[in-house]
Amino acid sequence: MYDDYAALIFDMDGTLVDSGQLHEFSWRATLDKYGIPIDGPLMRSLAGVPTRETLEILVNRFNCSVPASIEEMNEFKEQCVRDNLHRFVQPTDLIDVVKKYHGEKPMAIGTGANTAEARLVLKQCGLDHFIDVVVGADQVQNAKPAPDTFLRCAELLGVDAARCVVFEDSRLGLQAAARAGMAGIDVLLIHNIHNDYF
Repeated sequence: MYDDYAALIFDMDGTLVDSGQLHEFSWRATLDKYGIPIDGPLMRSLAGVPTRETLEILVNRFNCSVPASIEEMNEFKEQCVRDNLHRFVQPTDLIDVVKKYHGEKPMAIGTGANTAEARLVLKQCGLDHFIDVVVGADQVQNAKPAPDTFLRCAELLGVDAARCVVFEDSRLGLQAAARAGMAGIDVLLIHNIHNDYF
């Protein structure tokens, strides 16, 4: 199905990894702790936005007076993710695509998570040995919907951007793929992968 592309790039959360419940659990714990309102539709719309930026958006949106820095809240949320990985994460059905092309085409993860967290999640799911490159939000200047993440993946894979295909579950991610000049696959429409998140 994807034979015409030279490289495959996957978003991680909600795409290659079923992690919606992990992130919802961790966000609820974080927002409860720091007194930030929980708005499900808003949280869904921010899927793929890095944690720090999401926190900044929420604090501004709700005009919150929070008792901690963005950095401290970010670390709390990421620690919650690390502590609960084993309870929630598993590969999605896209693992079949990964296994089919493993050894044939280079593959990358382009995620809004930070790189260290992404590597932990991939290892927990048994996906780490399939993926050649992991590009997290900490490696790029601008997060999705900017094209930086996917362009960095192509650069590290040594493949022209126009020859890459991106698998995504979010509108922002699909916009980033288009801006990078790459084909974008909406995993909900094409592979019936649902992200159970808020």
